[in-house]
Amino acid sequence: MSFWGGTGAGGAGHGIGMHGDGRARRGARGGQRVLGPSEPPPPLMDPERERDGRRIMRLFAPYRWQLVWVLGLIVISAGLSMLSPFLLRDVLDKGILHHDTTLLTELVGGMIAIAIVTAALSVVQTYVSTEVGQSVMHDLRVAVYRHLQRMSLAFFTRTRSGEVQSRIANDIGGIDNVATNTATTIAQNATTVIGATIAMAIMSWQLALISFALMPLFVWITRRVGRERRAITSRLQGGLADISALVAESLSVSGMMLGKTMGRGDDLAERFTAESDEVAKLEVHSRMAGRWLMSTINMVFAIQPAIIYWLAGEHVAGGAISVGTVVAFTTIQTRLLFPMAQLLSVGTDVEASLALFDRIFEYLDLPVDIQERPGAVELRPGELLGEVRFEDVAFRYAPDSDWTLTDIDLEVPAGTRTAIVGETGAGKTTLGYLVARLYEPQEGRITVDGVDVRDATLASLAATIGVVSQETYLFHASVRDNLRFARPDATDEEIEAAAAAARIHGLIASLPEGYDTVVGERGYRFSGGEKQRMAIARTVLRNPPVLVLDEATSSLDTQTEHAVQEALDELAVGRTTITIAHRLSTVRDADQIVVLDHGRIVEVGKHDELIGRGGYYATLVAHDDPAASLQ
Repeated sequence: MSFWGGTGAGGAGHGIGMHGDGRARRGARGGQRVLGPSEPPPPLMDPERERDGRRIMRLFAPYRWQLVWVLGLIVISAGLSMLSPFLLRDVLDKGILHHDTTLLTELVGGMIAIAIVTAALSVVQTYVSTEVGQSVMHDLRVAVYRHLQRMSLAFFTRTRSGEVQSRIANDIGGIDNVATNTATTIAQNATTVIGATIAMAIMSWQLALISFALMPLFVWITRRVGRERRAITSRLQGGLADISALVAESLSVSGMMLGKTMGRGDDLAERFTAESDEVAKLEVHSRMAGRWLMSTINMVFAIQPAIIYWLAGEHVAGGAISVGTVVAFTTIQTRLLFPMAQLLSVGTDVEASLALFDRIFEYLDLPVDIQERPGAVELRPGELLGEVRFEDVAFRYAPDSDWTLTDIDLEVPAGTRTAIVGETGAGKTTLGYLVARLYEPQEGRITVDGVDVRDATLASLAATIGVVSQETYLFHASVRDNLRFARPDATDEEIEAAAAAARIHGLIASLPEGYDTVVGERGYRFSGGEKQRMAIARTVLRNPPVLVLDEATSSLDTQTEHAVQEALDELAVGRTTITIAHRLSTVRDADQIVVLDHGRIVEVGKHDELIGRGGYYATLVAHDDPAASLQ
């Protein structure tokens, strides 16, 4: 739920949605149906679960040899551990009862040596398994981040930033224990259980049967608890995503400013309190799910040695059983308690983690709607003229939405300046972003020097088309680093020259720390005009042959606009420039003015020519105030 009071824009069309109560839900990934907040999960043998299981196994495939090594260490350690009860039996039956001190010393020495070796093996095993687990988590984080980097701008306009952050931080962080410890825990405890079972059967198969009589019931209980925890975990992660979104929105600079100026700070705090309270309750529910059943299992395990003592004493098992055998058997049984409980517990952890893996895979499965085609052309910005053509272009944001742009046929000659004007919603910004392939038209094509932008490599297209938007983003880093983001190999001299061209060098140089001054989040240490000129300096560094200026002076006062406009004019020299016009001062001198109305081109021409026609453009001019916008 967005804290602005409506439902969050949860990535419609990409498998991310929101319930009415603000809980994240699974979309139709792979044809699966949507789960409600309290709906039980599908059966364990659901094909979707099996596919996810195979995908999880593939995550560990690159580290198979490290895992084989760990497994070998586990087998050796478990085998050595199983020798101790037999040594203990002989210590009691042959060493102590027969007063054989030499044998007693040898047996005790063997027990001590086994303890030392298994402890050392445990340290090595923990290191290797932790390294593998963290490598898998690293691979997942990088895979999700890289995949999201490939998503189009449309995805991010539909998805809450907090939701994206939650997938990377909370969901991947939530599988830390599973990725790091689960594989080795299962192997270690399974090996211990198998070894202990064999040892117990060798000592007394009758007592072994009694000890494991209730095991099928325990396994069934564990699987039932696991399914319950998986459903709770899915809801819990949805709640954490809501909190992340609320924090990202309300505690950003813009969110704080809006909350304070609207007097809504207490309301936001109450909403956060409610979200946090629900997450806390879900966390308690998750931890307590099946707790009585699991405690009952542990209680039975703890009681079983006492039962064995009683049965052995009453000779129920039949035959003579030595004291050493009974003590050794119950010792193994006691040692079996922890690994058996761990195996049952890890089963519930794995079930719960499947909900997290589902959410991670859901993002990895999001379709990338703007991809680089095989054999894409490498544009060479230094050799391009910069002619841009729109050929029968049509675009809309969703398949069932109205067309934002239709029948766009337009030629932007190389080295000229074209202004795009129209009212709000006319499609001006969309038209400009189509050139940079931030969006992709459903019909028609856009070319640069005759090359369809869809046939160009994404990197060379980014170097060819420079975009200066009305909302300038600056990282929380130094001014130098913010400018160098445009071209990492730029020298300090080139950075300063670009800043000078953008009319911002003097201001930066006057700061106490100069270019090493750290800007605030989103550049809040600088005014709108100063940030805008930094954005222009970044574009100067890239030196693209084609520029898209998206209302770059829309939020500036007249004096600041004049300084920024001078920088833009210098930037536009010798380049093809498409300006999303905001004020008449940016329109009058354009080589051609393109007038949009409801996504269609209704007029094209120079300022004087269009005024003379007395058409739609002339109407806009007549109603325009020089200090107002032409939105």
